[in-house]
Amino acid sequence: MNFLVTNDDGIFSEGLRSLVDAALRLGHRVTVVAPHSQCSANSQHITLTHPLLVHQVPWEGVERAYSVEGTPADCVRVAPSLTSERFDYCLSGINRGENAGSAVYYSGTVAAAREAAMMYIPAMAVSIRVGSDESMRQKVADIAVRAAEKFQGVELPRFSIININAPAIPVAEWKEMVVCPLSRAYYVDGYEKRQSPLGQTYLWLAANDTSGVPMEMAEEGSDYAYLLSGHVTCTFLGAFVDHNAAFADRMQGIGL
Repeated sequence: MNFLVTNDDGIFSEGLRSLVDAALRLGHRVTVVAPHSQCSANSQHITLTHPLLVHQVPWEGVERAYSVEGTPADCVRVAPSLTSERFDYCLSGINRGENAGSAVYYSGTVAAAREAAMMYIPAMAVSIRVGSDESMRQKVADIAVRAAEKFQGVELPRFSIININAPAIPVAEWKEMVVCPLSRAYYVDGYEKRQSPLGQTYLWLAANDTSGVPMEMAEEGSDYAYLLSGHVTCTFLGAFVDHNAAFADRMQGIGL
């Protein structure tokens, strides 16, 4: 398979290299197009008002590797302009930190995969909880590449992607993969008010980087709950969901 590999942690992140190494080790071709710098929580942001600078990066075993001074979604959008070959699959990750539950709406990793799906490139987002080591990253990378192999030629619903998350515990303690729904738990972080040396007030996001951003309690059976209990999780993220049937009648009589 011909893989496009991207992420939101930047071209030199450990997770990206683990994912590329796994694809190469399993006999696939790889093109890397990733952000020049850290772009976490960029979601589906694309650049409209200035040029996207592209830098070629030497990478042994990789046919082409580029860093882009743009967002994860930008990287996927420009990738076809950097090669004449069609990609069979897009792997986005491995993100440093889980992308489960409501995180999927902020994640640049998930957004890059979704951007690929919008461009008719089958795609998967891959993440692991904070605190992982190389053995853990290699394990989830192998899982991701083998899953992509199994889904080669399988058409998911429009704009849909596969979202895989892994725990950051010794691989021998990992529990089997579970296909599960997104948690509805939301963040319970906040902002610290500080003052600069010039007396200007600024706000800084208060989060514990060693264990991730604090969340509400995850519902039993959700991706976050399974992940916290040591499972690898998989969610098939869809699109085009609405709640019209439940609420359309309340709009009656409001027309022009």
